[in-house]
Amino acid sequence: MYIPKYFRVTDIDEIIDFIQKNSFGTIVSTFENKPIATHLPLELRKQGDDYYITGHLAINNPQWKSFESQNENVLVIYQGPHAYISSSWYSHENVPTWNYQAVHVYGKASIMNETELEEDLILLLKKYEGHRNNPVLWENLSAQTKKQIKGIVGIKIKIQELQAAYKLSQNRNEEDYLNIIEKLECEGDLSSKQMAKVMKRRIKNKKGELGKSE
Repeated sequence: MYIPKYFRVTDIDEIIDFIQKNSFGTIVSTFENKPIATHLPLELRKQGDDYYITGHLAINNPQWKSFESQNENVLVIYQGPHAYISSSWYSHENVPTWNYQAVHVYGKASIMNETELEEDLILLLKKYEGHRNNPVLWENLSAQTKKQIKGIVGIKIKIQELQAAYKLSQNRNEEDYLNIIEKLECEGDLSSKQMAKVMKRRIKNKKGELGKSE
């Protein structure tokens, strides 16, 4: 991914936090010499010193077949909020642009065995159901429902490289930056409002870092 220096993120903890909070990703690989992609919920797991991305595909989805070699290079894309930025929001003439957050993960993909898949499903249900009044947890499912595990294929991707780009108007002066936040908050779409929150958080974090260094 091309990332100008203003927008490159290298803090591993920050990238991991982003992945965990934006866990619906896109897996891109090659199948029969053609790019193929699947959009699905993914989890970040740590085993020893290594990080893995885990998830599952429908057994009828051909993409998992490209992972059977245990050595398939894949790309996983995570995206946060994004928003159009009008150049009319600047104090000087310029061109409009687009703000966004994106993380690319590169790694080797392989197929889970049935035990690993079951363990991953247990963790997935705990994460998304554990806080509910009537949670749908693995131990509460009937044997008939659990049989549906035969219809999916578990996958895991050993992370080898992380790339992160946060294009948040960091290259603008303070006056323009604050005005962009204000304008985004007035936009009608949810993504623009979410982008304004991200940009506000960046200011807060920056102030916190300055306080620690004093």
